[in-house]
Amino acid sequence: MRPLREPTSARPGTTFHQMLERIRYEGAYPTLEQAEDVTRAVLGALGRQLTGDERVDLAACLPVEAALDLTGQIPVPQPLTGWGFVKDLAARTGATPATARWDTGAVLAVVGHLAGPSLLDRILTQLPTGYALLFGRAELSQTA
Repeated sequence: MRPLREPTSARPGTTFHQMLERIRYEGAYPTLEQAEDVTRAVLGALGRQLTGDERVDLAACLPVEAALDLTGQIPVPQPLTGWGFVKDLAARTGATPATARWDTGAVLAVVGHLAGPSLLDRILTQLPTGYALLFGRAELSQTA
C-alpha cells in the first residue's frame, strides 16, 4: 500500500478567475465567458483520459471549479491519442478540429503551468502519444 501524501500545488492561491484570465489571454478569446466554456470542455475531456494519482494530483493543483470539471468525468478504459483527443473534443463541442486544437492548447498550456514540470512529466508518461504538443512541449521519443 502506498503511503498517503499531501498533493502540492505548483501555483498556490490561483483562483478560477485568474486561471480563466490567463486562458483568455493565451487563446485570444474575446470574452471571459468564452474562455470559461472552452476551459470546462477541455478539462472535462482531459478528465476522461487521466486516472490514478496523476488525476488526483492534477486536481489538487487546480482551482476548485476547474478540479470539479476534471474529476466530474469517468475515465475511459483506453485513453485516446493526442489527435484522437482533439477530434473527440471537436465532435463533442461542434467545433472544427482546428478550433478544438487551438482551444486545447490554450487551456492545457495554463494547466501544465499550474501542474508544474514534475507532475506534467508524470501525466505525459501516463497518456498515449500526442499530448506533449497539446501541453506546449516538444514530443520526444526514445529510440530502442
